[in-house]
Amino acid sequence: QVQLVESGGGLVQPGGSLSLSCVASGSIFTAYNMGWYRQGPGNQRELVATITRGGATNYADSVKGRFTISRDNAKNTVYLQMDRLKAEDTAVYYCYVDLPVRNWGQGTQVTVSS
Repeated sequence: QVQLVESGGGLVQPGGSLSLSCVASGSIFTAYNMGWYRQGPGNQRELVATITRGGATNYADSVKGRFTISRDNAKNTVYLQMDRLKAEDTAVYYCYVDLPVRNWGQGTQVTVSS
């Protein structure tokens, strides 16, 4: 069994920064792709960023230049540094890891508001 635990969400003012972490634990042999999705109020879940085991990254156009994804393979952890946050970034953020079956975290709330 695999568990993913996210941390780092919260309330921040527009223009501020937050850093999310997601630790995968349990029966993990190899963690392949890892990443983040988000689901805002009234919206479908959408891709935010992904990172391969080798470190190749991909971002949604809406977050390019503001968000940075990284990972620590030894710790089975993926990070999301979010800078210059906007109100439209408000959402529940979900991490995932492909083992290769995709496993999801429970989600962490990010609210950008003045």
